[in-house]
Amino acid sequence: MTISIHCYSMTCGISCVDKTLNKSFYHLGICIAKHPGYFVIIPVMITLLCMTGYQQLKYQIDPEYLFSPINGEGKAERALVEQYFKVNYTHRFNVGRITRPGRFGRVIVIPKDGDDNMLRREVFMELRQLDNLIQNASTIYDGETFTYKDICARWENECFENDILNLDALMDDIESGQLNLTFPIMFNPVTWDAHAFPVFFGGTKLTEDNYIISVPAIQLVYFVTADTKRQDAKGGEWEETFLKVVGKAEKSGMFKHISVSYFASRTLDHELEKNTKTVVPYFSSTFLLMGLFSIITCMMGDAVRSKPFLGLMGNISAIMATLAAFGLAMYCGIEFIGINLAAPFLMIGIGIDDTFVMLAGWRRTPAKMPVHERMAHMMSEAAVSITITSVTDFISFLIGIISPFRSVKIFCTYSVFAVCFTFMWHITFFAACMAISGYRERRNLHAIFGCKVKPLSVAIKEKRNFLYKAIMAGGIDPNDPDNPVDNKDHMLMAFFKDKLASVINNKWCKIFIIFAFASYLAGACYGVTQIKEGLERRKLSREDSYSVEFFDREDDYYREFPYRMQVIIAGPLNYSDPEVQEQIENLTSTLEHTSYVTSSLYTESWLRSFLSFMERNSDYLNETIDDEQSFIDAVKDHWLFPGNPFSLDVRLNQDETQIIASRFLIQAVNITDTNHEKEMVRDLRKICKDSPLNASIFHPYFVFFDQFELVRPVSLQAMVIGAIIMMIISFVFIPNILCSLWVAFSVISIELGVAGYMALWDVNLDSISMINLIMCIGFSVDFTAHICYTYMSSKKRSPKARVREALHSLGLPIVQGSSSTILGIIALLLAQSYIFLVFFKMVFLVIFFGAMHGLFLLPVLLSLFGPGSWLTWTGRDDGSEDEVDNSAADMKLANVIEKPFVQSYYMQYPSMGLNGPYAYGSKGFLGAPFKAYGGDEKDQGLGTSGEDSSESSSSRSQRRQQLANNAAAAEKAWRQSSYQNIYGSGAAQFQPQPDLYGQQVSAAEWRQRLDAHEQQHQRNKQRRNLYENYNQDMQRPIRRNSHGDVIDLRTPTPSSSLDERMRRQYQQALSAASGDDSSYRQQSEQSPAPLANSSAKRYHRRRSSEDSTRFHQRWPANIEERRARRAHSPTQRHSQSHSYTAETAAVAANFAHRSSSHHNLYQQSSKITHQQPTYLYGDY
Repeated sequence: MTISIHCYSMTCGISCVDKTLNKSFYHLGICIAKHPGYFVIIPVMITLLCMTGYQQLKYQIDPEYLFSPINGEGKAERALVEQYFKVNYTHRFNVGRITRPGRFGRVIVIPKDGDDNMLRREVFMELRQLDNLIQNASTIYDGETFTYKDICARWENECFENDILNLDALMDDIESGQLNLTFPIMFNPVTWDAHAFPVFFGGTKLTEDNYIISVPAIQLVYFVTADTKRQDAKGGEWEETFLKVVGKAEKSGMFKHISVSYFASRTLDHELEKNTKTVVPYFSSTFLLMGLFSIITCMMGDAVRSKPFLGLMGNISAIMATLAAFGLAMYCGIEFIGINLAAPFLMIGIGIDDTFVMLAGWRRTPAKMPVHERMAHMMSEAAVSITITSVTDFISFLIGIISPFRSVKIFCTYSVFAVCFTFMWHITFFAACMAISGYRERRNLHAIFGCKVKPLSVAIKEKRNFLYKAIMAGGIDPNDPDNPVDNKDHMLMAFFKDKLASVINNKWCKIFIIFAFASYLAGACYGVTQIKEGLERRKLSREDSYSVEFFDREDDYYREFPYRMQVIIAGPLNYSDPEVQEQIENLTSTLEHTSYVTSSLYTESWLRSFLSFMERNSDYLNETIDDEQSFIDAVKDHWLFPGNPFSLDVRLNQDETQIIASRFLIQAVNITDTNHEKEMVRDLRKICKDSPLNASIFHPYFVFFDQFELVRPVSLQAMVIGAIIMMIISFVFIPNILCSLWVAFSVISIELGVAGYMALWDVNLDSISMINLIMCIGFSVDFTAHICYTYMSSKKRSPKARVREALHSLGLPIVQGSSSTILGIIALLLAQSYIFLVFFKMVFLVIFFGAMHGLFLLPVLLSLFGPGSWLTWTGRDDGSEDEVDNSAADMKLANVIEKPFVQSYYMQYPSMGLNGPYAYGSKGFLGAPFKAYGGDEKDQGLGTSGEDSSESSSSRSQRRQQLANNAAAAEKAWRQSSYQNIYGSGAAQFQPQPDLYGQQVSAAEWRQRLDAHEQQHQRNKQRRNLYENYNQDMQRPIRRNSHGDVIDLRTPTPSSSLDERMRRQYQQALSAASGDDSSYRQQSEQSPAPLANSSAKRYHRRRSSEDSTRFHQRWPANIEERRARRAHSPTQRHSQSHSYTAETAAVAANFAHRSSSHHNLYQQSSKITHQQPTYLYGDY
């Protein structure tokens, strides 16, 4: 009732979700407890069935497919180029005009003998040796053997060759200084090759006259045909041979003067595959580590209530769920990528968190409850905690599915499946394992050895040895269930409550925490300004990969002239028109005058060179190009002949009467890093769009550069949307607007910290880190939402007391949850892969920051700006345990409760068929039927797997007394309940009455239920033979019942439940003395007429009270008036009684002052003294 009253004033009207969850999980818990086998077998069978989906595995490793935007601008530009200028690798291949990387092999050679100049004869001799090795390497594909010359890309039937090697014929003159090499282009006087030095030479040092002084690096490139699928497959096989041959030559030390680094188009594919393989060996070690952590964390000093194997089953449940989820995703045709292998590590962390929640809920239920009711309350209590965690993770991954990057979409899709399956498997498979463990605990069996053991209190009384008490003792004593020896608080929970809370409540510590938070925000903001964008190619490779050396050399020597870019002018134009020519020239000049493009010397423009040619030879040619047709004829005759590369830059219509597309090439210069690349692409595209021409700029790598433009806005959009959705979800599950605002503040703060400090930890903002930013949205809610809710829902007046209560409930779970998640991903740190290293760094950041917010920052901020904060600011917060006065809410709730009970024929205890003490509690949070075992219990959030969070007997007595006080407001409504509707006359007995959830049950049906239960109870009682020493027990002035509750027979105000139990003992004693089982009932029939009606009514009331006692506790009865009524006609009663033995007379004397009249329960008396009721527990 206390929870209901508190939540009545707390809720904002949105309670249907919470009610539905608690009620549904309550019924699910009962169902699982009664049929645990089905909930174990069915998930296992479904897992095995889904795992057959691995046969449908579609493994995807194409970097462009995974890491470039789906609808990026670069892909549209490439489609435009290929529409007009498709690459022909077989006959007309030109390396500067390719649209895709194709199939190729590249080597970057530097000297290793100490001389940094490559222009030496011995170096060129080894370069020739390397070239021959590559070109003569044999490859076999589909039974066909071939070499590079058989499949090389060709220009006019000539293999693409590295003409720079022809300088060996001039090397003597070059070394002697007789021949100077002119940069950037020079004709070879021997072979008449036009050497484009920027293509081959890297890091060239020049004189003022552009003469080459030294060359520290030389690049050789080998392209093969890839026009058809078969050619592409053969080219891929040749690349494998290329990598093996060059790698073997370099590792074997074949070359004395040169060092070779190598790369092929398949290298990134190989590196992604290697990344996948590197993390696989750590699966077993991670599962072993997590299993060990779970077993240790779930163990406790109590050998019976310890749950080591349940910790292991929590890991197994998460693993099964992930396997089933991945199999189902593969059945759905979703491609699998290597990054997905990070998901199982995350799912294990999430699953272990749910395990702690459910174990904590179990340990907060009374150990005296039947297993199915403990399961029902545990599931109902854990409903909000595990559901809000799963829903936030589900929504955050769902946001990632709308990402423009396929790598993000695929990973988030698999993660969505995994989160859903982990949630479902934990509330079915793992819950069934808990039910089985609950039955073991009910029988007081050892958690590991399975043998029956003694409770610690009994072991101490029996003076068992130390080893037995340390290892074997556990559980509770049925005769003394509240013994504090068997119900100890966890020392770590006490540490958080007493030590850490006192530190946080200190004003100087609060000031320090605020300053630390300000420093944290300052560092995060600085880090945000240092964010670098883009996924560098070298980070897709492992640190020990051969490709890393190649990428480093490329960045060191070939950043001066990195990209040969194509500018396409699409659409029919009259190129003979001087205005069009001017527009094209203006566009070309504008691009050349940017900081990203070098001088016109490196530009290849067919129009500019053609017009210059016509102008220089106008007298000789005697042709005009004033009209379109003459212009096209002149171009075709003089400029577009097959051997001229410019013939690849003009596209005519089918009639060759109009130019429908053209292009020219420009050279990028001094592009240093990814941010510079992003700026270059953005600015050059803007220039083309501002041109009056339909112009576009393109390079094959622009497809990857598009991520630089999209990753920042997409990440920011996802974070903002995620924070808003997380706040809404928090408000739906925890309907308190202030709590939702604090959750939103925490999410924003944690996300800002992750984004800032990841930049300071050398993590770029790319598609990999974007996955983690989206994922962190859900993770950032876990700790903060529950700590806020526990603080806000506390009934303590003092902020210090609220801090103590919040840390006592959630301090240990936060440490356990954060530790389990970090342990789950520690294997990613060992994989030595940038992709998985980013996962570890960012998940570590979000878990660490979330834990720090939950343990330190939020308690301080809530104490300063939350409920009761005026006590903190005014210095009046003494930390007392006084609670907020809810008397007005109590009366309001009492008026609400009173109405449905007017026509009831039994005392309303809304518990799902609960016996004894489980019935005293009202509905739980927002009216849901859970936690009836504790009046002021509330959802503690993440939970704990500590030794035992159950209370001592003294604290439980205080809670019971508080419950009795709170119930006074509703007692008036309950008095209107009368059991005469069951057996008495009147129309009311024929009217169906509502049961717990509003189902109509007639009086006859309810009476039949009570009778059946009474018969079962009598059989159980006879079988146990609890009252063999009846006389001796009754002679004692103070005794205990079968559950250890103290019964003081001398007190004038016993509970009506005890009154009924003692009356039944008295009836059995009379029956045993007379040998007539119906003698007691016959007394009423033999009484005089004036009292016949009264005796019959009293009998019905007694029977009704007897039956109801088994289901509901009773409030203290008016014993004085009951004693007076019992003494109404002593002579008559004794005249009708049987002859008693001396022993029976003594028993009767003890019962002389007791009565079970339910009618007397509500009679007013000025002498009544309320006593704390004694709670009875079901006989199971």
